[in-house]
Amino acid sequence: MTLLYLLDLIGTAAFAASGAWAGIRRDMDLLGVLVLGLVTATGGGTLRDILLGDLPPFSLQDETYLYLSLVVSLLIFFFHRRLDFLNHPLLYFDAVGLGTFVVIGTGKALDFQIGFVGAIMMGVMTATAGGVLRDVLSNQVPLILRKEVYASACIVGAALLTALHHLNTPRPVAALAAALTVIAIRLAAIHFNWSLPRAEH
Repeated sequence: MTLLYLLDLIGTAAFAASGAWAGIRRDMDLLGVLVLGLVTATGGGTLRDILLGDLPPFSLQDETYLYLSLVVSLLIFFFHRRLDFLNHPLLYFDAVGLGTFVVIGTGKALDFQIGFVGAIMMGVMTATAGGVLRDVLSNQVPLILRKEVYASACIVGAALLTALHHLNTPRPVAALAAALTVIAIRLAAIHFNWSLPRAEH
């Protein structure tokens, strides 16, 4: 098992938990919680693979992602009162997942010879589309459209990885630099309550 794969699983678990918790907060039944957990964890990568024509999508090629998402969602559903202490740490696991998903999505796009902007879009989509689906299905304004520094951190990381790729930087070095950049920006945004500017009324 590679470090990137391990981090990918950690991110998948964190995203599944955030989806399941969103379902519980919206008073959904077991099926609703499982759907939200699964969609949040695998939605971005699935959409990326469909757009790239890499079929079947990653989660059907390696069903570990599906099983992990369902197990985590079940645990949150049945034990959420006892797992409240995980709510805050989940923000940090989510940041790790964000950085990892950006690297995986951008790297896959580059392997498919996608251009600079397209590669960035695929990286951001991998990291954020699942959360958008979660928020839409739970009737909330998607997180990336709110003031939080979330998708913007992904854009920076994806752009860095793409630039380093075109500068012939070894992929492991470029991937590590990009992932750490996303994680650092996201954690700093959480700690310092950073937000993007809003239009004046």
